[in-house]
Amino acid sequence: MGARLTGLEIKASYQEDLLEQLNMAVYRRQQQQIDRLVQELAHLRQQMPEPGGAAPRNLRDEIPPHY
Repeated sequence: MGARLTGLEIKASYQEDLLEQLNMAVYRRQQQQIDRLVQELAHLRQQMPEPGGAAPRNLRDEIPPHY
């Protein structure tokens, strides 16, 4: 009975280690995605015109794509 219990404890320990490794892998991937999205957002903000700097465009002045 004692050997069986020890075996289960060893398996549980390995499971905990594996779960921690998987959690860290998910954390790193999510952090990389967040970092990329932050960079993309900063890039898009740089491309936006300054508020009040340019005249607002009127959609009625644009030609539809089928013309």
